[in-house]
Amino acid sequence: MKKDVHPELGKTLFTCNCGNSQELRSVNGETVNVEICAACHPFYTGKQRFLDTAGRIDRFKKKYAKFQDA
Repeated sequence: MKKDVHPELGKTLFTCNCGNSQELRSVNGETVNVEICAACHPFYTGKQRFLDTAGRIDRFKKKYAKFQDA
């Protein structure tokens, strides 16, 4: 490998909006703020959140209700 080409790898503190924080190794700097992590992501927690804006789910259910029994 060539010398002086690769960035410096150091300890970085990753902090999520949910309050979870972990110290990992990265080239990004000393601290990194992230919006979502494994502690709050629905895939890992099993808790799914639906954001129903303007009643889209209700309109979908009403539109396709006639196909439910078919």
